[in-house]
Amino acid sequence: MTTAPYGSWVSPVTAARLVDKAVSLGQVTVDGDDVYWNEGRPAEGGRQVVVRWDPWHEPVDVLPAGFSARSTVHEYGGASFAARDRVLWFANFDDQRVYRCDLTTADPPAPITPDPPTPRSVRYADLQVSPDGSRLAAVRERHLDSGQVANDLVLLAPDGPNAEPEVIAAGHDFYSAPRFGPDGRLAWLSWDHPNMPWDGTELWLSGHDTPVAGGLDESISQPRWSPGGSLHWASDRTGWWNLYRDGRIIVDDAAEYSGPDWVFGQSTYATLASDGTVVAARARNGLGELTVEGVPQPTAFSSFSSVQAFGSSGVVAVVASATMSPTLVRIDLRGLRAGHVGVIRHSRPTTVDASYLSAPEPVTFPTDGGLEAHALFYPPANPDFEGPPDDLPPLVVMSHGGPTSAAQSDLNLKVQFFTSRGLAVVDVDYGGSSGYGRAYRRRLDGQWGVVDVADCVNAARHLAAAGRVDGSRMAIRGGSAGGFTTLCALTFSSGVFAAGASFYGVADLASLATDTHKFESRYLDRLVGPWPEAADVYRARSPIHSADRLSAPVIVLQGLDDKVVPPAQAEVLVEALRAKGLPFAYVTFEGEAHGFRKAETIVRAAEAELSFYGRILGFQPADDIEPVPIANW
Repeated sequence: MTTAPYGSWVSPVTAARLVDKAVSLGQVTVDGDDVYWNEGRPAEGGRQVVVRWDPWHEPVDVLPAGFSARSTVHEYGGASFAARDRVLWFANFDDQRVYRCDLTTADPPAPITPDPPTPRSVRYADLQVSPDGSRLAAVRERHLDSGQVANDLVLLAPDGPNAEPEVIAAGHDFYSAPRFGPDGRLAWLSWDHPNMPWDGTELWLSGHDTPVAGGLDESISQPRWSPGGSLHWASDRTGWWNLYRDGRIIVDDAAEYSGPDWVFGQSTYATLASDGTVVAARARNGLGELTVEGVPQPTAFSSFSSVQAFGSSGVVAVVASATMSPTLVRIDLRGLRAGHVGVIRHSRPTTVDASYLSAPEPVTFPTDGGLEAHALFYPPANPDFEGPPDDLPPLVVMSHGGPTSAAQSDLNLKVQFFTSRGLAVVDVDYGGSSGYGRAYRRRLDGQWGVVDVADCVNAARHLAAAGRVDGSRMAIRGGSAGGFTTLCALTFSSGVFAAGASFYGVADLASLATDTHKFESRYLDRLVGPWPEAADVYRARSPIHSADRLSAPVIVLQGLDDKVVPPAQAEVLVEALRAKGLPFAYVTFEGEAHGFRKAETIVRAAEAELSFYGRILGFQPADDIEPVPIANW
């Protein structure tokens, strides 16, 4: 074993490996013996490709070249396709129209929705086929000439062509999750500003004039029907997202069986065809586990998503662990092969040797107000190197986005990219994160930019005080909302962090409140205060208005097509850094929106960030990478 400075270790987790033959796996859909999913491919410019598998054949692409199944409703999209009897319907990324593709023929996909007045002005998501195949339900979003955006729930003619949709629900600000029951009844969700779906939603059922569940302060998620006709959903009325069957709680559990609906089509549970038994993933203390009617099942995984019933007594799901990247698997729950797991698709064709992987350690630490907060800590790990005996590793603090998201315990090569080089990482579940109940999530109400920052700072200080990391070489990074937390920490917590990285981060809250998309246009009412009544709070919390207090060098990475956090925010921040004389790097990417999807972007961003940390924190990366230019250096 070689002794070398932390940060300079040779690692097999290169930036290129972050995207090498890697795909994302999502929106798993089952139709009889066929399993479909959406595969995001950085190597194809982020194209979303629908893939089909059955027990007798290898996976095969069913979306022709030139098409991408990706919706932009709410900008984040999700649930962009439906399938029935080898027919595929999907929202195409380029024009946002819904297309029909008969997979039994060689005919190209044909649009079934009208040509919109202007490109992408009419969008569709959450596609669902009725039991008899005669109707296709969808959430529709229309961008009007007036600049307003109208959302409703519509029925499409599955065979088209280009028929005008039938509106079946309108008048609320937002709709999601249309789900047909076996008798043709339709359930769906709605909510209104200023709520987000994790604040309060209403569950509706066709034929009813009033909601059957939910309200302003109860978040309903994931309505769906059992084969026998029982309606299930998740609700946080107990303080935790628990599951209900026909209005009665299945398991009253201090754990989360759902999560925030940032995208359409979240699926953390399924009902078995044999008897309606509920198989569900739940999150507890930052880790996931699989349950049957609330009883934990032994598996080797700590993360579950896209759970769907398959066969009479099994499920398919995307699973992961600390040593395994997300993988689509089939799990048998009963019979002669109970507990058997069969792999359908890996998100990566090869894995990194486990000896180079750092396993997450759940950490609970004291924070402001006499409270506790949570995080996952990853110490450096590399069997070929060790740090100098009198030295401690630098620390990278990760502040997740959302800000209602959560740290994930599954194998994340972006984390291992740092730890295998000798840096420590702590992924902070600050107050406001999901996975710890509604009360923990509500800690951020009115306190965004305060509670999250304090928790990130206290996580770093806790690890430094414990002798796990070098308290003089700590960096903080984050994207989107996590970028805002990062910038706030560098501005309002002087002397704690030596460097920071903001990925498409929010710098000006007022701009975010007045120049963003409809879905999040009132999000800050709860997190900060109503606009413009609380304008003074917006200004006080915005790093851009306190640039003179920025205390550490920053690298800013920004997509130039970002509609959620427009590039103008990054540019104002950069000019403030330039004027202050503080070292900074500014890296932009053409054709990237909110979140990087292209392989070349992901590689360049990772190498630029590592290069920046090396210069600022005082280590020389072993990688042969292009140094990022640093202004004011």
